[in-house]
Order: sequence, then C-alpha cells, then structure tokens
Amino acid sequence: MTSVGSPTVVHTRAPGKINVFLAVGDLQDDGYHELATAYQAVSLYEDVRAHAANDFTVRFTSSQAGIDLSGVPTDDSNLAIKAARLLAETTGYDGGVSLSIDKNVPVAGGMGGGSADAAATLLACDILWNTGLSRDELLRLGAKLGADVPFALMGGTAVGTGRGDELSPALAQGTFQWVLALADYGLSTPEVYSELDQHRLRHQGEITTVRQPRVDSGVLQALRAGDPARLADVMYNDLQAPALHLEPGLGEVLELGEQNGALAGVVSGSGPTVAFLAPDLDGALELQIALSAARLDVVRATGPVHGARLIAD
Repeated sequence: MTSVGSPTVVHTRAPGKINVFLAVGDLQDDGYHELATAYQAVSLYEDVRAHAANDFTVRFTSSQAGIDLSGVPTDDSNLAIKAARLLAETTGYDGGVSLSIDKNVPVAGGMGGGSADAAATLLACDILWNTGLSRDELLRLGAKLGADVPFALMGGTAVGTGRGDELSPALAQGTFQWVLALADYGLSTPEVYSELDQHRLRHQGEITTVRQPRVDSGVLQALRAGDPARLADVMYNDLQAPALHLEPGLGEVLELGEQNGALAGVVSGSGPTVAFLAPDLDGALELQIALSAARLDVVRATGPVHGARLIAD
C-alpha cells in the first residue's frame, strides 16, 4: 500500500459502519466481551488529508449537518494521532504528520467514526511516508487501535469475532438502503457495555448468554441473497437494551421509523444512532421525508461500500 516517491499531501477516505447483528458474550476476566457481529460499511465517510510535518497534529471540520465536533479531542488521545504514531513507531519513521479530517460519521454515534479516522490515517501515512506496509500489516496495526479499525480498512460486509477485530468477509448481493437517525448527543461505549453487564445481573435467570456468541445464519443468508426483508427479520443488537435504558427516547425514534415504512430499525453499535432498513430507494426517500418532518436529523446511506482507500484530488 505505497506509492512511488514522497507526496506532500495524501487524501484517503474510510467509511462508517452499521452492525446489522451484534451478539455480546459474558464479561471475561480481562474485562472484555467476546463478540459476534455482522458489519456493513455504509456511504458516510471520513476524509483524511495527511500533510508532511515534523510533529503530530490533527484538526477537524465537517460538511455534514448535525455533526458536533466540540467533544472531539485533538491531542494524543485522538485515535487518528494514535494511528499515525503507531505506524511511525512500527516502521521507524522519524517525522510527523499534520492531519485534516472532514467528519461525516456521527461523533460517539455507534458507527465507528473514530475507527474510520484511524483506518484512513494508517493508509494515508503509509503512502505519505512511503513505509510500504502490506494490507495484512495495516490490519494488524488497526487491531491494536480498536476493534472496529480493521473493518474500516476492509469495508464491504464482514463477520467479526473475538473483540470484533477477527474478520471474515461475507458475501452481500445488491445494495441495501439505510436511513440513519442521528442524535444530538453521544453515548460512551464503555458505559453502554457496563449497563449491559448490570442489565444481565438484574435479570439473572431470565437472560441466557454464551461465552462465544455466533452470528445468526439467517443474517448471512439474507445478506447473500441481497434481501432487505429477510435481513430485517434477523437484525439484532445486544447493546440496544442498555442503550435504551440509558436514553429511553431512542425507543420513540425506533417506533416512529417503523410506523413510517422502515422494514426494521436497530441501534447501531453502542448507539445512539438508529439505523433503519428500507425496502428500496423510494422507501428510503419516503422514510427520510417522514422522519425529517418529525424534526429528526436524518441522512440516507447505502451499503456495502469499499473500505479505506486513496482518493485522487
């Protein structure tokens, strides 16, 4: 994943994701959960421009309405900065990078926007610095940064196991139409997982969990068939209940979407973005209009789309 010569600026793009299925195993001794998820990359993108520099810096803009950048860190805690530093340390590169990121994926919205930033940064810096890592090497670095980063590099549709970073591509025919209801607030992923653990403790004996969950075979069959109606019947997210407990208003959003033509709705990842699956493009347009009329901030997206890639300006 490298180019001849040393460009002064590199533009890359990586997609956000929807978890069309997410099963969470029991809390393990290391503080993590085993996951089984079906990811789909969708057409909301993070655009990263990497400029040669001596230090590591990042700044953010957004061309997407409703994206609040006020809580996005720009110091060394930012995942894109971590990605650049990790690549430099791994390859022995002794320079830096100035990153300019245009965000279109909701911040703390359960759609992997920060992970997309990291994935696009890894690719951009690999090209900018001419470090020449292979795709598999970039995937391994991505896994060190977060469970969703390797998928943002891969894109398409995939099954994730382990912590979500052990990926197997999944065949998906056709194009799925999504309408995304964005929230004007974020949810902390650790808080949602903590609430899940507490929810399970409160309902011991009523809820059965497994240490090694699996993706429902019906999900893979529906994706393979390119059948949104079949997929709607099997969409599922173990994190939806705790997200609804933390933000009860999400229940009203789910109900509103399904009353206005969505085949199904699901909280994406740890939320609070709600992803509605539409039967076709016309249905997606009608749903977008209805939810907008209800004063929700909504965008349409399609999936699956490519993972992180170089953009020619």
